[in-house]
Amino acid sequence: MIDPRTTDHIWYGDDAGARTARALLWPFALAYAGVVAIRGLLYDAGTLASVELALPCVSIGNLTVGGTGKTPAAAWLAARLVERGAKPAIVMRGYGSDEPLVHREVNPQIPVVIAGDRVAGVARARALGADVAVLDDAFQHRRARRDADVVLINADRWHMPARPLPAGPWREPLSALARATMVVVTRRIVPTDAVAPVVAELGRVRPDLPVAVASLALGELHRVGSDEARPLDALRGERVYLVAGIGDPLTLVSQISAAGAQVTLHAFADHHRFTDDDVSAVLRGAAGASVVVCTLKDAVKLGPLWPRAALSLWYVSQQFALESGQGTVDSLLALLLGARRDQPRVRPPV
Repeated sequence: MIDPRTTDHIWYGDDAGARTARALLWPFALAYAGVVAIRGLLYDAGTLASVELALPCVSIGNLTVGGTGKTPAAAWLAARLVERGAKPAIVMRGYGSDEPLVHREVNPQIPVVIAGDRVAGVARARALGADVAVLDDAFQHRRARRDADVVLINADRWHMPARPLPAGPWREPLSALARATMVVVTRRIVPTDAVAPVVAELGRVRPDLPVAVASLALGELHRVGSDEARPLDALRGERVYLVAGIGDPLTLVSQISAAGAQVTLHAFADHHRFTDDDVSAVLRGAAGASVVVCTLKDAVKLGPLWPRAALSLWYVSQQFALESGQGTVDSLLALLLGARRDQPRVRPPV
């Protein structure tokens, strides 16, 4: 069991302990930022080459680690492409094995291609019959030359200055938005008016960049291993034992607490591969709880290991809903559909 509050405290805390921890990590953060900057300059200069892909392609990515909603956003965008007559495929690295399973659960009709080399992955998607590709978590994968880049910014975790890893959560600085086609600001627990300062800062960094806003609200409760579903407010007054191997479990705790539940968190590392011993530890910890809840991302891995005689396991998933920027999204979809029809692609070798 890990305590996500430790990382949260170091990255976002303002007390002496947090400041000292960041100071100790700062030399490593400078080294990391230097490597990222040099790599970016090499791509900008053409010294490192990007490769034409076999299909029109959009990447869904971010500037920070975890918690922005990349997988729900990618699944949502792929479904919108299907509605408009396209045949999309999700192409992803597949780190941890959970995200591909989530995509297959949410959009079973859309093929999912696992490939560390996104160039080869898109070629494989074309061989499977796809005519457009959605890259899940690929903003930093600059070798693959795509038609559009959607960058997600988490309003719940918006914090300046943008400290690079490991002193902060930032993979790249805000200046990297020069490569973006559009930004989607996502929110889970902050109110709508809290998004305005984020949008304003993005406008100062790049005034011409289209910005949309989307919510990531919790959907229904689903019982793992059955078709039973309950509304989220069924948790009101319940003692919930929450199992979470995700990037931002503390925000999930806040969401479930807002539904009226008393929540105890059992956190694992993001993309954790659960074992029988983990399940035993969860069941011991859940003694006295009235319900065990996890995310869909965890349920696809926990479900096969969960004992039938144990307390029922339920999952919730994040529902991506666009709140503003529909015109920008429509333009993005039109760009991809137009490229699908009008731009013949050279199929690179797999």
